[in-house]
Amino acid sequence: MQNVFVFDHPLIQHKVSLLRDKNTSAKEFRELVAEISVLMCYEVTRDIPLKEIELETPVGFARTKVISGKKLAIVPILRAGLGMADGFLQLMPMARVGHIGIYRDNKTLQPIEYYCKLPTDIDERDVILLDPMLATGGSACDAVKFIKKRNVKNIKFMCLIASETGVARLHAEHPDVSIYCAAVDEKLNDHGYIIPGLGDAGDRLFGTK
Repeated sequence: MQNVFVFDHPLIQHKVSLLRDKNTSAKEFRELVAEISVLMCYEVTRDIPLKEIELETPVGFARTKVISGKKLAIVPILRAGLGMADGFLQLMPMARVGHIGIYRDNKTLQPIEYYCKLPTDIDERDVILLDPMLATGGSACDAVKFIKKRNVKNIKFMCLIASETGVARLHAEHPDVSIYCAAVDEKLNDHGYIIPGLGDAGDRLFGTK
């Protein structure tokens, strides 16, 4: 699949298996989502540019590398995307945070937008969209449209589990957006949930199932 990066690291795969278990508590689920987000952040940011600087160590001077100042924003899709934000910010505390609110109509399965608050300089930043699930792809595609309206040029989408349907739709509507996930499941059920998936990520994160 073009522009789709599936993480096969043993730690990520192990923790995703625990997420899938219906007996995992809300507390454990939240902790696992944050932990997986940290691990995925490490790879999603692999292409951040560096610059060389000189600094003084306790015993001398060293020429070494630091992040070049490239501006980054993370945008969790409400509400489930919030569970991934804290983990990401553990590694990238300098990133700005925006929020997009989209919910899915249970009858039509179409996304309905109700909130969008982004950094004022979002057009100067690379953006990483966060949502645990890429199911039908409707919410993700809508969120990307929101962000592109602000003249953002570089967008990545990071999720835990994607469906083949969601991947195909996001790629068809936004072929320039790379997708990063821990697993791609084969199908959706009649309610638009990923099978086998892990259920409703928002309900499991916040204990509202």
